[in-house]
Amino acid sequence: MKLVAIIPTRWGSTRFPGKALAPIAGTPMIELVWRKVRAARELDDIIVATDDERIASVVGDFGGHVEMTRGDHESGSDRIAEVAARIKADAIINVQGDEPLVRASDLDRLARLMRDDPVVEVASLCHAISAQEAQNPNRVKVVRDAAGDALYFSRAPIPHPRHPEDARYFQHAGIYAYRREALLGFSELPVPDEERAEALEQLRYLAAGTKIRLIETEPSGPGVDTPEDVAVVEALLAR
Repeated sequence: MKLVAIIPTRWGSTRFPGKALAPIAGTPMIELVWRKVRAARELDDIIVATDDERIASVVGDFGGHVEMTRGDHESGSDRIAEVAARIKADAIINVQGDEPLVRASDLDRLARLMRDDPVVEVASLCHAISAQEAQNPNRVKVVRDAAGDALYFSRAPIPHPRHPEDARYFQHAGIYAYRREALLGFSELPVPDEERAEALEQLRYLAAGTKIRLIETEPSGPGVDTPEDVAVVEALLAR
């Protein structure tokens, strides 16, 4: 089985334009993410998918594999699907280009799951959070069944704490592993009302009957959404 990590990244960002090349401890963020992914042992290739020549030039300078994409994609999933359609790979791991604290060990766990369990079509990560953190709508919560497959994702605190002492909350971490066919078929699936309401595209898979297996892990740290996040990530890297 050939496993390929694809890192989608773009120049445009409402809150932080050009963040892919923002220096973090002296290194462009996209290079830092690429280095973290390269440390994974179970991957056969790493591709940076971008529509911007400035990003492509930097990736080429540090020796990374770049695939250029269209500029009109609505999501990172669409961007990596364009690349996946023209490469040879049995499974793809989607690593966001603004997650410089991603752990190679988590990527290896996802890769091994895709190699060892042919039933799994889509997989991702989750970690425990507090009841207070669960109130934040920017933290996407997930509830799983006994096999570890997602029952539902929500910005609301799920499960509802009718008995607070019994409620445990898990945050979804947005790193995905897909069988190639599942990824390429995603854009053809109907968009359910729940996806529109929650603005969570993973609900499209659940509505279509495609299960998403969740691996429980530890929090890896914040991504970079604003210029202020750079200092936070630098401090965590220094520690």
